[in-house]
Amino acid sequence: MNFSMIRYILGCVLKIEAAFMLIPCLTALIYREKDGFIYLAVAIGSAFIGQIMSLRKPKHNVFYLKEGCVATSLSWIIMSLFGSLPFIFTGAIPSFTDAMFETVSGFTTTGASILPEVESLSHCNIMWRSFTHWIGGMGVLVFLLAIIPMSGGSHINLMRAESPGPSVGKLVPKIKHTARILYLIYLGMTILQAILLIIGKMPVFEAINTAVATAGTGGFGIKNDSFASYSPYLQWVTTIFMILFGVNFNVYYLILLRKFKKAFFVEEVRYYFIMIFAATGIITLNLIETSTNAFKALTDASFQVASLVSSTGFASADFDQWSGTCRTVLMLIMFVGACAGSTGGGIKVSRFVVMIKTVIKELHSYIHPKSVKKIKLEGKEVEHEVVRSINVYFMTFFILFALSVFLLSFDGHDLVTNFTATLATINNIGPGLELVGPTQNFSFFSDFSKYVLIFNMLAGRLELFPLLLLFHPGTWKGILRRRTRSITDKHS
Repeated sequence: MNFSMIRYILGCVLKIEAAFMLIPCLTALIYREKDGFIYLAVAIGSAFIGQIMSLRKPKHNVFYLKEGCVATSLSWIIMSLFGSLPFIFTGAIPSFTDAMFETVSGFTTTGASILPEVESLSHCNIMWRSFTHWIGGMGVLVFLLAIIPMSGGSHINLMRAESPGPSVGKLVPKIKHTARILYLIYLGMTILQAILLIIGKMPVFEAINTAVATAGTGGFGIKNDSFASYSPYLQWVTTIFMILFGVNFNVYYLILLRKFKKAFFVEEVRYYFIMIFAATGIITLNLIETSTNAFKALTDASFQVASLVSSTGFASADFDQWSGTCRTVLMLIMFVGACAGSTGGGIKVSRFVVMIKTVIKELHSYIHPKSVKKIKLEGKEVEHEVVRSINVYFMTFFILFALSVFLLSFDGHDLVTNFTATLATINNIGPGLELVGPTQNFSFFSDFSKYVLIFNMLAGRLELFPLLLLFHPGTWKGILRRRTRSITDKHS
């Protein structure tokens, strides 16, 4: 285990977080808020500790997937710890557990909140709360790879450990250039949405917060009613961008290269849009039965489908009051989620496509035992190792899901609340049903349950295994051996 490299990466992450904290400082300066001094103090402290940790560069900078997973998991934990400090010190969220829950929810782009009254927060607290989505959407380590010169050929392992989806590759030969391309596309789309929102007469501050929350598919609202009070134009702009941020970013790179035919016929994206249109159609028809305004029914259905399939979590209506059919459809798309390589959460469309094709292949083998049928995705053969890893992912996901629902049951809440709270956090969505519905929050859970949900949010954002690796004894075998030797040497 290359611990010196992990230490160096953690130090760089803290320095990057310190730089990002200057944004709420600037917000506080504009609105003349004293909370900005606290953000500045935390930023200076983070930068100082980060500088100490990264002052001595490691001798060996090549590391493997194990180191990449450990570095990624520890980076997100330490980033959340320092990111929660401003909420605690400003008094916005005095409880450490609640502050950690809100911060982890922000960085993992979950959007589940413990705050009953959002509009009472200061402007700089609202900005930091929303901006955590933007930082976590593409990933802080992808940002690190884009701006910090790091040599060695193993840095794809950092991106693989942090980026959502069953497989991650390079857009261009150098991983550094790939990271820069991803962030430029990410930034460009964020700015475009903010401009369109401002054109729709949304105040600049609200437009920026909404754009960064949509880009990260996070969903922290800056109003108590989330999106219900905004105009249909603003809702449709946000609907479109929620869907777009749920698309694999490789597609946008292909569009930039003018490879339109290749971009528009990506199999995963095609199924993603089919799912969105089908879900929107079913819900719209159900809502029209109880509504005289067909356009509003279409607007509400489109917004909520886009919000939940992309794991953004904004709400334009209380969908917990919709029919059982509507809620079932929404819950199903919450399981599936967005595309691999996007900022969205969920299990991912590509995994479901491969699993369905695997089932079809097995059925075919029952009918034709001697036939050899290959699973293909995007016209390419899917390797057995990829199929195996997807099977293991599904199994691990549902074991953690069932365990989390069981642990939450000790609080004594109803099954639907516990089930959808787990679904909303492990898939980084935000709202669920019943007590965690779109008009509710997560503050009623006990501290124990909140830490279970915090674990779910981190595990879901990091695709389960990087976080679980921290609990595997083999990960820390090198440290244990060193301690055993040092103790033996002292006694001898």
